[in-house]
Parts: sequence; structure tokens; C-alpha cells
Amino acid sequence: MDLRKLKTLIDLVAESGIAELEITEGEDRVRIAKFSPAPAAPSAATTLIGGPVTATVPAANGLNAAGAGTAAAEPEGHAVKSPMVGTFYRSASPGAASFIELGQTVKPGDTLCIIEAMKLLNEIEAEIGGTVKQILVENGQPVEYGQSLFIIE
Repeated sequence: MDLRKLKTLIDLVAESGIAELEITEGEDRVRIAKFSPAPAAPSAATTLIGGPVTATVPAANGLNAAGAGTAAAEPEGHAVKSPMVGTFYRSASPGAASFIELGQTVKPGDTLCIIEAMKLLNEIEAEIGGTVKQILVENGQPVEYGQSLFIIE
């Protein structure tokens, strides 16, 4: 797929009300997901030859991907942050029990979730012990580097 066609698709997603677009053309597959309601130029694109392309449309007017204000106070407790960009999963496989649930007590080293990055599954472990007070990310949702995943008190 050539760069002009890709740019046209990114602009289409940015200007429309759709949140995600996936197109397969031969062996090439392109997935464009918009994480903000505000149309804007693409900020980042990752390309793998013959693989997926993901473009992120940056947030405008101070909103983050979840739609909450960036000025909102961070919840009390220890925030477990994503060490990488990838896809968040609460369990090892679809249909399997989640690693942790809201209100569960964890100890350092317990597996909290998996983040898939470039077809590699990375277990994210608790850094501290305590009770899981909040789960801030939905299963299957893309996460950014440094994004808060859980709050542990």
C-alpha cells in the first residue's frame, strides 16, 4: 500500500466519526485507530512490512484517550504504569480468568496483566503489595508508555 493511500485513510479516520478502520489488501493489512474525538493530523505511525500500521490521532483540548481531562488529579495510591506501548490484556487467553480483580490483595511480583507488543507477551508484575483499588484500562485496549494501568493502596 503506498504512502499517499495511507495518508488518505488516516485523514478519513481523523475527519470522520469512526474510531477505527482496518483494511486488508493482498498481504498488507492496515489498522488505523483514533483515540481522541478531536480531528487532527496524525502524530505517530508504526509500519511493519506486510504487517499492521497503526496511527494515533493526538488529543486536543486537554483530553486524554479516555476522554478525561489531563488536569484531573491522579487517584490516591501507587499507580502501576505501563512500561511499554502495546495492547493490555487482563488474562492469559480469551475466556481465562483475569490475573487480578478489583479489591484483590496482591504482593510484589504477582502478575497483574499482560501487554502485547510486537507479538510478544510481556507480564506486568506488581511492584508493591496492597489492595487493587482501580483498574484503569479495559481489556484489549491499546496503552501508551507511562500510562497508569492500576491503582494499588
